[in-house]
Amino acid sequence: QVQLVESGGGLVQPGGSLRLSCAVSRSIFMLYPLAWYRQAPGNQRELVATITSNGRTNYADSVKGRFTISRDNAKNAVYLQMNGLKPEDTAVYYCNTNIYGSQRWGQGTQVTVSS
Repeated sequence: QVQLVESGGGLVQPGGSLRLSCAVSRSIFMLYPLAWYRQAPGNQRELVATITSNGRTNYADSVKGRFTISRDNAKNAVYLQMNGLKPEDTAVYYCNTNIYGSQRWGQGTQVTVSS
């Protein structure tokens, strides 16, 4: 069974930081790339960052230099460290993996950036 469970969202002021975590089923953790997406109200879901099984990363232009995706192979977890948060980063953030074309999603965690 494939499970992705996010945590770590919340309310933060502009310029602040948050760290999102995603616990991933051991059966898939080392086999497939993992990603963070986000969806703001009225917008389509967009890719934020990806990380391969060997640690190669990629970022959306809007978050480069501010966000860092990482993985802990011992804990079967993937993280998203978000620094320098802006109001436009407000969204529900989803952990994701793609298994032979089948998208799998976590339940999402809300991130709100507001003063």
